[in-house]
Parts: sequence; structure tokens; C-alpha cells
Amino acid sequence: MAKNGIRWTPELERELFTPEEIENNNLKVALLCALIDARQKKGISQRELEALSGISQTSIARIESGVTNNPTLETLFKLLVPLGMTLKIVPILSSY
Repeated sequence: MAKNGIRWTPELERELFTPEEIENNNLKVALLCALIDARQKKGISQRELEALSGISQTSIARIESGVTNNPTLETLFKLLVPLGMTLKIVPILSSY
């Protein structure tokens, strides 16, 4: 529950955001979760990923926490390659 007493629900989300904005956010969350999951499954700390990728640990932390809203593709590839991953373009299965 938020400070102002408003409870976040899917209905409230649909009132505040367009279906496209919701889908965009869901895709970003899925990407960040996959990045964090891959790093943790490899047993690599953010500091170790810094050494492997050339991306600073601070930047990695900001990306993983969602503070850095739009990392570049170049940055994402630098992070994903040492984790043995890449990006793939696939159709979105959405409801809008």
C-alpha cells in the first residue's frame, strides 16, 4: 500500500497506462530479470561482471535495479556476452 492509501492493482495500472506502455514495461522487467538470473546462475558478482564486460559495477547495479531506464544495446551486449547470452527478436503475444 502506498503512502497515500492507494493500492496498486492491475485495474489501476490499466487506468493510468496504455496497453503499449504496460507491455513495454513488462518487456523491460523481463529483460532485467533474465540478466540478473543469468548472472546469479553463473555465480558471477556485479564486480566480476564489470571485469568481464568493461561496464562499471555501479552501472550494472543501476541497470539491474531499473534506475538506468534505457541502457544501450551496446551496453546490453557487453553484459550478456560474458554470461553466454544474447538478445533475440520474437513476436509479442499480447492482448492489445
